[in-house]
Amino acid sequence: MITNILVSAFAPFPTLSLALPSSTPISSVLPLLEERYDSLPTFALRLTTNSGVLSDYDAPISSLDPAQSHLVSLRLTPRLLGGKGGFGSQLRAAGGRMSSQKTSNNNSCRDLSGRRLSTIKEAKKLAEYLEAEPERAAAKAEAQKAKLEALERKLGIDPKSGSNTPGEPATVAGKKHRFEDTEYLEQSKELVDGVKNAVSLALLKKKKKAKLTHDKAEPSASTSTKTEKVVKPVSAAPVEPAPAVEAIGA
Repeated sequence: MITNILVSAFAPFPTLSLALPSSTPISSVLPLLEERYDSLPTFALRLTTNSGVLSDYDAPISSLDPAQSHLVSLRLTPRLLGGKGGFGSQLRAAGGRMSSQKTSNNNSCRDLSGRRLSTIKEAKKLAEYLEAEPERAAAKAEAQKAKLEALERKLGIDPKSGSNTPGEPATVAGKKHRFEDTEYLEQSKELVDGVKNAVSLALLKKKKKAKLTHDKAEPSASTSTKTEKVVKPVSAAPVEPAPAVEAIGA
């Protein structure tokens, strides 16, 4: 029985065809193609089917035609030279890097109603903040009360004293305390008066000095004016011509 073999090649080679007996082994197809097509580089090619690589090259061609149609389609594919390996470890490392870069930030996503998840989260945070507002206010008041009590203890004031009803804390913060230290007040007043007197004296001396300078400048200006008025320019006297002298014995 004769089986027709159609071999799909790649550019620039067209589709090749062979007519071989059905008992011809698959390993003989490439040498026969090389005999018919001299320019075909069969040493760097291999035969494959539409389902993948051939596993048994010693099997006859009829094993590739289970329907007994006497027509087999093959493909010529170039061989790829392998490397030293390690491709699997590279893939695993790349996968680890990709998984480490995964983010859980889905705030930009929307729910079924069209609202962004970030808006929903902010609304929840605001509701929780408003619910905890009384607790924060109570804690703030307690902190202020403790601070006031500590300040009263530093000043030596008994917070429990006062005419308050039992069970209520004494309101000491609203009371007025008079500062009575006559020695300090007198010293402070003397210092202020001394500074005022010193400043006034310095200003008075400055005014006197400026006045004396101005008075000295005025007489010198008036003297120079009088001198200019008295001094007059002296006019030159006319020169008379000398008498002529006659020579003796003329």
